[in-house]
Amino acid sequence: MHEQKMQVLQVTVSKLLRRGATNNLKKALGKIHPADIAHLFRYFDLHEQKTLLELTPDLDRAADVLAELEPESWPQLAELLEKDYLISIVHEMADDDSAVFIRSLPDELAEVILTELHDDQSEDVEHLLGYDEETAGSIMSTDVFSLQQDITVKRAIEALQDSKDYEMVFYVYVTDEHNHLVGVLSLRQLLTVPPGTKLSDIMSTNVMRVRTDMDQEEVAGLVAKYNILAIPVVDDQGKLLGLITVDDVIDVMRDEATEDILRMAGTSEEELLLGYKALQIARLRLPWLLTTLVGGLVTGTLMWYFRATLEQAIMLITFIPVITGMGGNVGGQTSTIIVRGFATGKIDFTMLRQVFLKELRVGLIMGIVCGLVIAAVASIWHQNLYLGLVVGTAMVTAITVAACMGVIVTAFFKKIGVDPAIASSPFVQTVNDITGILIYFSAATLFLSYLI
Repeated sequence: MHEQKMQVLQVTVSKLLRRGATNNLKKALGKIHPADIAHLFRYFDLHEQKTLLELTPDLDRAADVLAELEPESWPQLAELLEKDYLISIVHEMADDDSAVFIRSLPDELAEVILTELHDDQSEDVEHLLGYDEETAGSIMSTDVFSLQQDITVKRAIEALQDSKDYEMVFYVYVTDEHNHLVGVLSLRQLLTVPPGTKLSDIMSTNVMRVRTDMDQEEVAGLVAKYNILAIPVVDDQGKLLGLITVDDVIDVMRDEATEDILRMAGTSEEELLLGYKALQIARLRLPWLLTTLVGGLVTGTLMWYFRATLEQAIMLITFIPVITGMGGNVGGQTSTIIVRGFATGKIDFTMLRQVFLKELRVGLIMGIVCGLVIAAVASIWHQNLYLGLVVGTAMVTAITVAACMGVIVTAFFKKIGVDPAIASSPFVQTVNDITGILIYFSAATLFLSYLI
């Protein structure tokens, strides 16, 4: 239903653009949700996107549209916009969105925008830009609603009613006189206790919090684990600095998942910026592809080393793709699961032994099933029970080893600080090809007299 709606909107907007129906287009954009307008942008070129943004009524709505766009598209679109108009839009954005947007721009343009912003907003944005990218500090909102612990519930409710300058108020955070975070209250608690009660008497002192230098992926993991709508950000002394809301966490989860998937495919988010530039895209994909090429050369060398075995029992060649292919598939499955486990926090090094033993058992079970099938096929096809034994044994061993290697290689890269999402897949594939060939031809050489 939503896809049909977006198709209708795309057709309508395209027709209005072609006809130059500015007034009608402006009215239409005024009725479309900013997120849907941002979704429509992907169907138009940069100059058409510029026109649509400029025709979006109200600066705050245009700011919402810009914030909803993919960050990869920001620099090119920003370069096309008039500087004054761009600055006006950024002024309407939330501080955390402004910081992320400005961080994506070329240094010269970013400096111009920061200089032209109003002093108070400029200071807040510069403060956020001072934190390392992809940390809690860089994505937090500084507009956090907090109250001191010695005020009454009545005064707290009055303050809430006047809190129009804050983006969202999910919880009431309680601080002491030095702005240290000391407690938290739900809105429901405020409405169910006597008006004269002090916040310090009803607040929960067990406050889930993060420091400014925590990785944004860890922050997202905490929010998902504890099912909270927001999480406060504090400095080293425990002073309340900002708030990360669930909408920011969803963006982080989506971006991190996209990054992991692209890395496992041997590329990066930079490819999304390159459009159809084949040479640059190939440059991004080649390095890890060359790793697989080297592994193929090693595999070929091993087959040459076992050429005498292959020459005397040529039917062995039939099952080489099966042995290497199955090992590669199993190893890829395992490494994907382990990478995702590390990313979501469901796997860490303390449980690596249990994970390894589990994958060993799983690999052995799958190996036995596949080994029996391929052994039966080999025996019937070539009328040789010993060939079936060799192929079946090689299959069981190769799949079991592949499952184990998926754990070992991924954990190794994680341990040495190399992102396993980008490194594990080609290495697991390469290692499993090599071990599969070694296992297969070693078993064949052992039983060679029965295969001739």
